Amino acid sequence: MPELPEVETMRRGLAAVAGARIVAVEFPRSHVRPLSIRPGPAVLARRLEGRTIADVLRRGKRVVLELTGAAGRDEPHWLAIEPRMTGLMLVADPPSPEHVRLVLRLAPASRRGPRVVRFWDRRGLGTIRLHDRAAFEAACGPARLGPDGLAVGGDDLASRLSASRRAVKVALLDQRVVAGIGNIYAAEILFRVGIDPRTPCRRLPLGAWARLAAAMRHVLAEAVRLEGSSIDDETYRTADNRLGRFQHEHRVYGRADEPCTACGTPIVRLVQAQRATFFCPSCQARGGSARTNSRGRLGRERSLRVR
Repeated sequence: MPELPEVETMRRGLAAVAGARIVAVEFPRSHVRPLSIRPGPAVLARRLEGRTIADVLRRGKRVVLELTGAAGRDEPHWLAIEPRMTGLMLVADPPSPEHVRLVLRLAPASRRGPRVVRFWDRRGLGTIRLHDRAAFEAACGPARLGPDGLAVGGDDLASRLSASRRAVKVALLDQRVVAGIGNIYAAEILFRVGIDPRTPCRRLPLGAWARLAAAMRHVLAEAVRLEGSSIDDETYRTADNRLGRFQHEHRVYGRADEPCTACGTPIVRLVQAQRATFFCPSCQARGGSARTNSRGRLGRERSLRVR
């Protein structure tokens, strides 16, 4: 489930480990589903120990630790961790010990710096990759990931999607188009601009792409400010084990049959590309010609304002 806001919140929660040296790497024994780890645990541990964490980055839905070389070792490397459905990056105690997949023991740069980072993943769908410069560029560069959702522009979206036959909601989930968008935020963004998620991209008017990009930046920034969405069983937590708060701002996601907050029409749930989609059939215009309702919702909703 972690999308851009949740992963960005994890990144910010880990920022204090910059400057710390990795003194030990552990892969706790477990009987649960193993992760995809490359290189394998023994080799990865050897390559990580002694390195210093120069910076904590995010690329799309991945947390990335930029690592300087240890004395006598090779050039910098990047440890990219993708949480996927249930992964968490933590500097606090984990929700359960049996699902801890990776532990980094640290010599912090300051007395207050974290001494341990854990990657916890209940379902085991996350991935851990150590990249050299070329591999990092191939995995996280512009050939693999589109512009970041927090910085995307209307021209970016139009150049990638305006000729596409795909439904706009399905297209927004393509990480090559825009990095970081997932099911929750695609639904919320499209509601903010009044676009039916089934609309083929090529049927959207040119001006819709600028409005869509603006809504994307605003919604994601607001979700980051509120530290993401903790939904369903509240698996998602911040790095210091707190719930996110953006779920209280959801207008359509997870609200099937509940009244629309703008017009009162029941929210509809349907399935697109094997993913649940939620939308208001009244507020979200079929065919892509976005409308403004009597309250002047389009482009001016409170949720679009970054506080």
